[in-house]
Amino acid sequence: MPNIFAAIDLGSNSFHMIVGRHEDGQIIILDRLREMVRLASGLDEKNNITPEMMKTALECLSRFGERIAHLHADVVRIVGTNTLRQAKNSRTFMRKAEKLLGQPIEIISGIEEARLLYSGVAHNIDSDDTRRLVVDIGGGSTEIIIGERYRTISLESLYMGCVNTTKRFFADGKISKKRVKKALMYSMTELEPYIKSYNNLGWENTIGASGTIRAIEKITREENLADFGITQKSLTYIMEHVIKAGDIDNIDLKGLKNERKPVIIGGIVVLQSIFDAFNIKLMRVSDGALREGILYDLIGRNQNNDSRSESIEKFAERFVIDRRHGTQVKNTAIELYQQAEKEWFSKTPEALKYCQWAATLHEVGLSIAHNQYHRHGEYMVSNADLMGFSKENRPCWQP
Repeated sequence: MPNIFAAIDLGSNSFHMIVGRHEDGQIIILDRLREMVRLASGLDEKNNITPEMMKTALECLSRFGERIAHLHADVVRIVGTNTLRQAKNSRTFMRKAEKLLGQPIEIISGIEEARLLYSGVAHNIDSDDTRRLVVDIGGGSTEIIIGERYRTISLESLYMGCVNTTKRFFADGKISKKRVKKALMYSMTELEPYIKSYNNLGWENTIGASGTIRAIEKITREENLADFGITQKSLTYIMEHVIKAGDIDNIDLKGLKNERKPVIIGGIVVLQSIFDAFNIKLMRVSDGALREGILYDLIGRNQNNDSRSESIEKFAERFVIDRRHGTQVKNTAIELYQQAEKEWFSKTPEALKYCQWAATLHEVGLSIAHNQYHRHGEYMVSNADLMGFSKENRPCWQP
């Protein structure tokens, strides 16, 4: 079994790459690369990635590609998040990027992003039985998750992040109480559908992850606003400071890097709305994030602990599929696969898994109607949140 794994996160604000060695159930980090690409700011009015931004992003990925050139496809996973979900020309970008990286790119759903994020956080904090609220403010989306240990209970992904919030409400760099109030109202509107259900579930600890929250935590620490983590009091101080600055260029906070300054106001607004919505008093900050979650997911796949298989089983159970018949079809599919493996599938090592998953779910459409069941099934599998799968690689068929 391989023990070197790599994950690349094509985020809306930064591109990250992490390479790690798996030993005794732990990941030893061998290399980290991070570049502030700010992809979300490169979308034009028609939601296309501009040529200038595409050039910047591809130059970054060319450097990433050199680092993973020697790694096999089954130990590398590259995911795109909110901006690539949005961009109308994401396919054009991905074709060029995949040539540079030598590996396929998956555009994952917000829910899959939240699942992987929680895994990254859960593996990087002290393991206990307490229920947690985990928050990640990215460039284009914000994930909020409730979970226990390594199990998620509720996952949501909201269309608001540090880049798009800054772009929407502070595009000219000017900051005022009126603008901040308007931005907070928008953020609270995005959170509103989830406030009651999340508060009803409850949690004991709140944990933040990734760049924006880590940047605010660093400001809190270096401005001596709290002993650790982020408090409501420290966040209020930071908000008052940036409003007083009046302009993004005038923000002067200890610990705030120049590369983070152009989008920090959007991140502060989103975090303040989350503190208000869920009555948070203290948020601890984790070093683990999406890329670490991707690594642990890859390790699971290589150790026959594949989250995708679990997802297929839960889907089959939910829609009461005839498992005996599904197993017969799966066995027949395996026999056919083995006959054609050398000729057709020598370059697609996971083809057998997809063949088995598709066979398991091939009659799921019967839960809707017998007539045209295959079309119902194709629609269900294509549009469901199947954990572990991106939209491009779901185990479905074209009728």
